[in-house]
This record gives sequence, C-alpha cells and structure tokens, in this order.
Amino acid sequence: MRGISSFERGVMESAADAPMLAQTEKWAGVNSGSRNLPGLAAMAAKLADAFSGLPGAISLVDPDPVETVRPDGRLDLLAHGSHLRLSVRPEAPVQILLTGHMDTVFPVDHAFQALRWVDPATLNGPGVADMKGGLAVMLAALHAVETAPGAERLGYDVIVNSDEEVGSPSSAALLRQVAAGKLAAFTYEPALPDGTLAGARAGSGNFAIIVTGKSAHAGRNPQDGRNALLAAADLALRLKAGSGNGFSCNPARIEGGSPNNVVPDHAVLHVNFRPRTPTDERAADDLLKDAMAQVAREHDVTLHRHGGFGRPPKPMDAQAETLFGFVRQCGADLGLSIAWRDTGGVCDGNNIAACGVPVVDTMGVRGGNIHSDCEYLIVDSLAERAQLSALTLLRIAEGRFTKGMKA
Repeated sequence: MRGISSFERGVMESAADAPMLAQTEKWAGVNSGSRNLPGLAAMAAKLADAFSGLPGAISLVDPDPVETVRPDGRLDLLAHGSHLRLSVRPEAPVQILLTGHMDTVFPVDHAFQALRWVDPATLNGPGVADMKGGLAVMLAALHAVETAPGAERLGYDVIVNSDEEVGSPSSAALLRQVAAGKLAAFTYEPALPDGTLAGARAGSGNFAIIVTGKSAHAGRNPQDGRNALLAAADLALRLKAGSGNGFSCNPARIEGGSPNNVVPDHAVLHVNFRPRTPTDERAADDLLKDAMAQVAREHDVTLHRHGGFGRPPKPMDAQAETLFGFVRQCGADLGLSIAWRDTGGVCDGNNIAACGVPVVDTMGVRGGNIHSDCEYLIVDSLAERAQLSALTLLRIAEGRFTKGMKA
C-alpha cells in the first residue's frame, strides 16, 4: 500500500477484517425479490440490526404509493417494501450519501435460491454481487471509518431501498430528499469482474400505453370495429423504427386481445426507452407523443400514456470526473487500478446525479452474471472494495476531496 499513512493503514485493516463474507452468505439466503414483501421485511429487519451498530438514527421508511397498469387497462396501486434509512451526524461539516438496495430480481418461486462455491475464490448465489455483497462492503467501510479520529467531521445518510430493481418508484422521492445538499455520493452496485466502474449511464423510461378501440364481429361486420391490438402493434413498430439515434427503444410486450371472432377493443403496450443524454430523452418523448397521435388518427382509437422517464441520463460532467479521479487516486494508493466506462445500464446513481450530486455508483464488489442464476461474487473483492471505500471516505472527511474540487 504505497501512499498509505500508518494511521490510514489501521483503518484499512479494520475494514478488511469485517465479517463481510458471513454477512453476504446470511443475507443472500433471504429471498428478497422486489415483489416478495415478506422476504423484503425479513431482509430489512436483518439490515436494521446490522446497521444499528453505527451511530445515528435508524428507521424504516414507508414506501410512496405507486400506480401500475393492469392487463385490462385499469390503474391499481402496487405494494412495495419499506426502505432503510440511517442518518449520522447531520450537523457535521462534510455530508455525503451512501445508497444500496435490498431487493433482487429473483421472485419467491424462482429456482435460484441456494449458494454454491464455484471454486475457493468464487461464490455463486442470488444477490451475492447485486448487491448483498455490496451492502456488506458499505457497512464494513463505515465501521472502519468510525474508528478513526476525525470521524466526527463526516456526516452521512445511508439509504437501502427495496425497489431499485424495478426502477425505485416508491423510493425516488426519498432519494431526492436525502441527496439534497450532499457533497458526494456512493452507490454499491457491483463493479465489473476486473474492477472497472460504470461512468456515464444512459437514462431509462418505462411506459404503458393503453389503447381503446371498438369491438365488432370479426365475420359479420369487422369494418365497424377498431382493432386495439393492431394499433398497439403499429405503435410498437413506429417506436422501434424511430429509435437508434441517441436512444434505443424496446417494445417489451402487448397485453389484451379477444377471441378470434371478435375485433379486440383493448390492448396495452409496454415499452422501454434508453436515452443517452437529456436532449435524447426529449427526443424520445417527442417520438412517443407523435407516434401516439398518428396511430390514434389512422386507427381511430384512443390512447392513454402511463409512466415516465424514472431514471434520468447520467453524464460524466466535471464534478463526476473529479470524484472518479479522487476514487482512482485512492485506489492507486491501495495498489488498485481503477478505470471506468460508459454503460447503458441504469441504477439509483442516475437519480442522485440528477440532483446535482457527483456519484460513483459501482463501489460494490467485483462480480458478474448478475440477474441470472450464474451470478457470482469474487470473494477477495470484499476486503479490497471495503478498503477502497474506507480510504475514500476517510480522505473526504479530512477535506481532501473539497480541495480537489476547488483546484
């Protein structure tokens, strides 16, 4: 560890000695899929117990109400789990935000439920990388920093939400509220297997387009009908054809239809956009509006749009580059090579950056094959990434990052 003082070395040793592997195994043993409310409640209780060892006020925050479009076009409320919040030293001169999520993509009836050692260095299991290992890294780093003189200069909020894997609809407002005024933020999504971080991220918008036509007999008088399914398919084709220049579009599914002898009067098109910049987001929104108007006119149907761009694009601006450079220098002092690259994936880092707060959102473990039953954690990265976080937090508390911003 070149460039590491003896004082910092003690903090690094404390971070590496935390029981992160045992915590990851215990937490990954709880199915906490985004829609598994009992599992999320169990996971929230375990995390509240683990994070209660830190100073400050800990609470479980109720989720905001979230509407969803049912297959029949009705709007309904969709339940979500509670979110964990820890607030430490809100009066301290340096204030940062650390975030993670307790949910996984694996529902309660998914076959992928058990942990398995691929080899002595690699653990396979649901959420081991995304992101229960990352939560263990965050906790270890914070405990280590709390042992250091000068920790009283650092105030921080921790948010662990229950709905990140479904777009954070019930926690987005909480994230915006807590991010306000923070100097910097870290999110504990997994890094790539070689340690590369996510830099700029595309945004994401999810929409459900409700199409209402007119039913008629498919044999006697089909000309009197207005085919909602056909209109939804036409809209999907128009949206796909209009994408590709600054944003992608994925028409994901069409719900609705009717018996074969009835012209269908109802359909719902679900579609996702991935704009690279705010300008691209506006262009995608314009495409959707224009295509809906054309389809409504040409098919003589009614269309209703539900949803929005829940993840704003996250460009690499000057503030973000300064924070990434700061993390890279801390990594270099630990003997780690830290690089980053742009990605089309999205996370809570998008929403935090939209608040004007620089964020590095892949401070978690090294691993791969996330969102599949081949998901794995590189076990040595637990200590490695905990040390990287602890050193970065320690130096932020000392004011080094603020000096870098002024420079």
